[in-house]
This record gives sequence, structure tokens and C-alpha cells, in this order.
Amino acid sequence: MLQLPMSRVVVLGCAGSGKTTLARRLGERMLAPVICLDAIWQPQLGQDDVATFRALMKEAHAGDTWVSDGNFAQVSFDIRLPRATLVIWLDRPKIFCAWHAISRVFRPGEQHRIGSLAKVLRFIWNFERINRPLIEAQRIAHGPDVPVLRLTNDREIAAFLSSCDRDPASS
Repeated sequence: MLQLPMSRVVVLGCAGSGKTTLARRLGERMLAPVICLDAIWQPQLGQDDVATFRALMKEAHAGDTWVSDGNFAQVSFDIRLPRATLVIWLDRPKIFCAWHAISRVFRPGEQHRIGSLAKVLRFIWNFERINRPLIEAQRIAHGPDVPVLRLTNDREIAAFLSSCDRDPASS
């Protein structure tokens, strides 16, 4: 069985790919805090708030174990990736991400709002062409030696999480 280093994990992917869900489930298995960047960077924040956001990133990622959920490549990868032990890329189809983004705005208690749905759907539609290359460039610049695990569907995600439940000493 492949043993991946998992004390500090960064979960990346398109909006609606399931980053937060995976991060929470992984955090439970690792007994590690989950750092959700969307919860820290609020929509009302602007360019003047980047320094505050970065200070919060440094503080949140100072621990020995964590799962960090979100991209924010240009303003956070220099903080997160040098300490990361694993990057998980969720490579889900556009249609999955779009459906997930649409359905989550209707869930009770969800922080995502219908008013920003058109913007999110545009982001999803253009992710492969615009955002993924930028994220990958930052990932390579700030964490070239951090192992990357790419997961593309529910079966792979379930198998990965199941492998996290195994006691390495029993393998």
C-alpha cells in the first residue's frame, strides 16, 4: 500500500469540486484542524484586506497538523505549500462542479448564496483554461517537491479516505 505523508494537507480544485467536504472528512480521520480559506476570506473583503488575510493564513497554518481547503494561490501558496506534506487535487468534471455549486445554494445553513451563483458558474466554466494554469504555476513555484494526489471521482475519493482509516502498522 502506498503511504502518503499526511500531516499538513492542501486540498485544491475547482469551485464545486468537493474540496470542503473532502477536507472535513480528512480532518476527522487525521484528527487535524480544517482550515477553510473561504470562511476566512469573506466576500466583502477587498484588496486592502490581503495583508490581514495573509496574517490569518500564517497563524492558521503554524500548527504541526492541518488540512487546508481552498485555492487562493497567489496570496497563500507561499505560506501553505512550503509546509505542506501533501497536495490533493480534486479533478472533477465541469458538469459535476456546476451541479454541486447550484445545489449547495439551496441547502439550509449554507454560506454560498444564490446571488453569486452566476459568477461561480463562470469561474467553473473557465477554470481549466484560466485558473488551473495559474494555480499549477504557483504550486510548482512554492511546493515543487510536495507530492500531489489527483482524485477524479467519488470512488477514488472513497478509496483514498478508506486508506486513511487503515493502521499503517498492520500493513
